[in-house]
Amino acid sequence: MNMAVIEPGRIVMKIAGREGGCYAVVLEIPKDSFVLITGPKSITGIKRRKCSIFHLEPTEHMLQAGTDEQLERAWKSSGLIEKLGIIVPQKRKQATETKPRPKSVRKARAKPEKKQKSLK
Repeated sequence: MNMAVIEPGRIVMKIAGREGGCYAVVLEIPKDSFVLITGPKSITGIKRRKCSIFHLEPTEHMLQAGTDEQLERAWKSSGLIEKLGIIVPQKRKQATETKPRPKSVRKARAKPEKKQKSLK
């Protein structure tokens, strides 16, 4: 793989690992065959992490590298989410917003009856 193609701002696809098939943005120039990438997590599901360049497939698309908030705005304004077919993860509800759990109902156990000793 040509390391000149992987540069800051380049959109890449992860081809290995649990995030295989997801897109990310390169944030730093390759050092020792590793780069810093981010999705950001709110758009592609990939959090900021170090990744081997051998697990990445560069695309022809570029974004201006920056903070996760800047990248999120850049993804949305560029139209690449629809073009690349990225499924944006849904935000999870906070624990306070979910409906409360019903209190567990403990079933009363039937106590075994004691056998009475017969007196003969």
